[in-house]
Amino acid sequence: MDVEGPLRERLVDAGVELVLSEGTAAVGLREIARRAGVSHGAPRRYFPTHQALLSAIARRGFEELGARSAAATAGTAVPRDELAALARVYVTYALERRGMFELMFRHDLLDSGEQSGTPDVPRLREATLPMFQRVTELVARCRAQALEPSAAVTAAALWANLHGIAQLWSWGSLQLALGGEGSDRHDRLIEAALDAHLGPMAS
Repeated sequence: MDVEGPLRERLVDAGVELVLSEGTAAVGLREIARRAGVSHGAPRRYFPTHQALLSAIARRGFEELGARSAAATAGTAVPRDELAALARVYVTYALERRGMFELMFRHDLLDSGEQSGTPDVPRLREATLPMFQRVTELVARCRAQALEPSAAVTAAALWANLHGIAQLWSWGSLQLALGGEGSDRHDRLIEAALDAHLGPMAS
């Protein structure tokens, strides 16, 4: 029976729970060990550094976001519609899983470089880059342009716009600016962002 795999997953589960309930700053190897019911030295066998632990937790977030994105875009053939679905999933995930969302894109805290990680665990960059590449492909198809470099720049600007919507909405700043908390307001902001970067949809 492989007890090593389940123990590692249990430690990551505890980390995910801690990130969602208390935020990234609360995550430490000792607290993870306490929550998982193991000795305080046990996490070091799997996560030699705090960065490695945070990266394993963030990878779980990308897996979850990827699954939600795949479900939302299943059967969608129109690039603009697929991009809109991905945008809504992205912002909704940010609002529902705030602690995880904030961690996932903090590459200053994560093992995301070429040489990071252990040989048997994919680098975090291999979980994050496909998402951006997919957005870039969809932007290129929407604008009938070559993939590089203009589509990538537009995709990056759109991503930054969506990330800002998610963050400012979670802080309450956009509700204040817009004068209310209508449930459809962030959907309308997403549509405005798509229009700004891709042009309005033909009527």
